[in-house]
Amino acid sequence: MQQINKRLSHILKSVTLFIGGSILLNSCSKSFLKPDPLSFYEPTTTFSTEAGLMSSMALCDRHLKAYWATDHNEMLTLGTEYIFSELMVASATDKRNMLCDIANMLTPTSETSYQNIERTNSIWYLWEETYKAIMYANTILHYIDGVEGLNETTKNMYKGRAYFHRAFRYMALVFEFGDIPLVTKILEVPKQNYRSTKRDAILKMITRDMELAVQWVPDQKDMALTGMINKGACRMLLAKCYLATGEYAKAKEQTDILINQSGYSLMQNTFGTFNDGGEPLTWPITRNVIWDLHRPENKLIAANREVILGMPNRGANTEAFIQMLTMRILYPFVFDNRIQTKDGKQALMNIRRDNANYNPKYDYMRAFGRGIATFRPTNFSTNALWSVNGAMDAGDLRHSSATGNWIRMEDYRVNNKASAEFGNPISLYNNNGALLCSDTIRRWFDVPHYKFYLDDPVNEANITGSDGYRGATNGGIADWYLYRLAEAYLLRAEAKYYLNPGDGTIKDDLNAVRQRAQCTELYQGAVTIGDIMNERARELYWEEWRNVELKRVSLCLARSGRPDEWGNTYSLDNFDKQNGTDAAGGSYWYQRIVHYSLYNKGPIQINATGNSNPNYTMDKKNMYWPIPYSAITANNKGQLSQNFGYDGYEPNTPKWENWEEAVADESTK
Repeated sequence: MQQINKRLSHILKSVTLFIGGSILLNSCSKSFLKPDPLSFYEPTTTFSTEAGLMSSMALCDRHLKAYWATDHNEMLTLGTEYIFSELMVASATDKRNMLCDIANMLTPTSETSYQNIERTNSIWYLWEETYKAIMYANTILHYIDGVEGLNETTKNMYKGRAYFHRAFRYMALVFEFGDIPLVTKILEVPKQNYRSTKRDAILKMITRDMELAVQWVPDQKDMALTGMINKGACRMLLAKCYLATGEYAKAKEQTDILINQSGYSLMQNTFGTFNDGGEPLTWPITRNVIWDLHRPENKLIAANREVILGMPNRGANTEAFIQMLTMRILYPFVFDNRIQTKDGKQALMNIRRDNANYNPKYDYMRAFGRGIATFRPTNFSTNALWSVNGAMDAGDLRHSSATGNWIRMEDYRVNNKASAEFGNPISLYNNNGALLCSDTIRRWFDVPHYKFYLDDPVNEANITGSDGYRGATNGGIADWYLYRLAEAYLLRAEAKYYLNPGDGTIKDDLNAVRQRAQCTELYQGAVTIGDIMNERARELYWEEWRNVELKRVSLCLARSGRPDEWGNTYSLDNFDKQNGTDAAGGSYWYQRIVHYSLYNKGPIQINATGNSNPNYTMDKKNMYWPIPYSAITANNKGQLSQNFGYDGYEPNTPKWENWEEAVADESTK
């Protein structure tokens, strides 16, 4: 693996100079530009064998998992996707450069390096690292036909999996960045004359690729290993491609096959191993199907008939896996004096198990983690989202504190024995109505505990360790879902909506997911796109790429002409080419944000160091992120197109209208 990583690193330097501007700017000497044999082709040493291709495929798989787990030790990658949605905002208020005033802060030069120690988002990472992953996939596609001893079925299997990895990345890039360079080849010389390829052209290419992948990649039942790309995952991605290209009947067909013919089923009952949640005296868990479904130890077992593709990330050799810091990054920051009792004491103390005052009824750090709230959910995400038919659903297991699945702030009880309030629920206000929490952005919000609680057996055994090294205080290594059957139901509902909003079976797909969660409120009549997106938010929180999905749906609404939940319709001509922070216009993505999030509501005063007066803003132009300026300047023999609304935008910049022309041009210097 070390050898193939080294060779791939050389290849990447020569092929993606225009992508990672830092590579070009830091390595632009004549000696670097001189061809290095190790940078290009060595098929007789590494990629001429199946073992070499398997190693490259392993890089693709590991890189995919990294989107959910890594970047800057604060899970910034997926967090960035969520702060560009209606479900979350940045909340590290001690950082002055926290990305909250997005309308004014986000520019082509603002996100220039993922080495910045104060960085609060992954926009640069999602550009550079995604193109690296595309190159890993291209490496397989380039060399596969030259590997001796493989039959056509095996070669096509590798090609299909590589197509999945490449298509997954391009699906993300075109909805994050819009029109982008298309890279499909391994080149012998650095190329610096790329031209942007239009979003729809790339979508057509990856749709063709995924049609082949569905034919070539085997079902999971026919595979010896779990976690590799399988046919079900290819169908899911193909369904999304069909939705994005406006082929709604084909999208429905793919989801029909997944739901009815592929051997998957929604998990309806408890299964697998029961995890008691770390400290049942502090926070008891009543075993239920939603809790079991999201325990890492149950996600990839044979008894789980719902998983379509999971990402393995646990085992005895902990160094081989990536720690997911959900309990540190996504829980409220409660263990300091910024949350006080009514009698003026610190409400929540971190009391170690070796302390004479330790009481297992109040070990919130061990049960809930030592949160620092790099990101926090919006009030819509934790409250109004859960109302269906005009009523809060009392039965929904995904929002249930009674079972232990969901944590509300009033579930914390004062554990400071110096306070007369000891044992009482913590309060947001004193008896005179004054706030007892000085930073409600970072320190006062609900948590979907069933999604984010992760074991850390090593630190669980550490009774005397410091705050971050005892119990499951940060999170742990954990398998994660990429695709579950529940999403296939929601994609099918979406396809039906574009085909015929009056289709009475749309509600049945949503209700299948809701009934499994034991909801008391089921959809009865006509369903809106907002109902579908709300159910996605409830079911797929921190699984889906929320920003990408909202923007994909924005394109689908503009292409289909169907209305959103407010009756708005959108035009392909301008849904993604508007600016301003007013409430009218923009895309469906923008409308969800201005209706439901903290953005564009005005500054929020808090008493905290760093960003003490955060002003959350989002512009219609932020529908797409700016193409990094460093990538544009590195491509110094051609011209990449900057996105609408950002410095450098030029509407007449030539672009490739179809993917075949872009591919043909890749060999030119």
